[in-house]
Amino acid sequence: MAKIGQVNKLKIIKEVDFGIYLDGDHLGEILLPARYVPEGACVNQWLEVFIALDSKDRLVAITDTPIASVGDVAFLKVTDINNTGAFLDWGMPKDLLVPYAEQRIPMEEGRAYCVYLYIDNSGRIAASSKLSYYLDEYNNPGPKGFKKGQQVELLVASRSDMGYTAVINGTHLGLIHNTEVLQDLRTGQQLKGFIGEIREDGKISLSIQQRGSKGKEALEDKIIEHLENNNGESPLADKSRPEEIFKVYRVSKASYKKAISSLYKARKITISSEGIKLV
Repeated sequence: MAKIGQVNKLKIIKEVDFGIYLDGDHLGEILLPARYVPEGACVNQWLEVFIALDSKDRLVAITDTPIASVGDVAFLKVTDINNTGAFLDWGMPKDLLVPYAEQRIPMEEGRAYCVYLYIDNSGRIAASSKLSYYLDEYNNPGPKGFKKGQQVELLVASRSDMGYTAVINGTHLGLIHNTEVLQDLRTGQQLKGFIGEIREDGKISLSIQQRGSKGKEALEDKIIEHLENNNGESPLADKSRPEEIFKVYRVSKASYKKAISSLYKARKITISSEGIKLV
């Protein structure tokens, strides 16, 4: 079934001077303007197109690919603001509207925000920065198959006194608590993270570093590999500064000290005031 705001594979049913018409199923015939028609396109051929609305709110097909589709969360820049709302650049001829009622905080021209793309009540493609109204944290609370320690893709959405809210795999919201922030984060940043605690109400805490035995073993392997690549030596020991350790291993000083202590007990390294060495 053809969907507005999505890439669809549609069949060419008619050629005209100003383009070709595609079978949009329940949406009816949809025009692909001449400037988008691929060379050699003919009736009965199938094309992958994005269905949007033109300046007069008529359905139109285009072969350009937008930055995001309906149902996605994206980090988009405000190009204009008027009495209707804010307009975002999403890589399409017609900018994307964020109505004032859908702005978590008042948007400013020139700044970028994380928004969710949806179809409004009039059938138009719009966006909202009120992510909690659209992601599963609000509509369907619960872990949804997430497991503690699971690696996930994160998109940093906003900052609060408690930490950073992030979108998890494009479907849920979670919190990277201040105590978990070991590096500078910025809104719109994409990074890998791990599922921490999952509360009964569906709220999810996130970690940037892997915890538990798997995380400990992975860090130990990284330390050994780093030593092997540096003549068996490293100046990083238990007295090193946290930022020096984080720069190399992307972990906290506490995690690093536990890892080298474990390696020392296993007689794989020696520790001195000058650093650590492979045995």
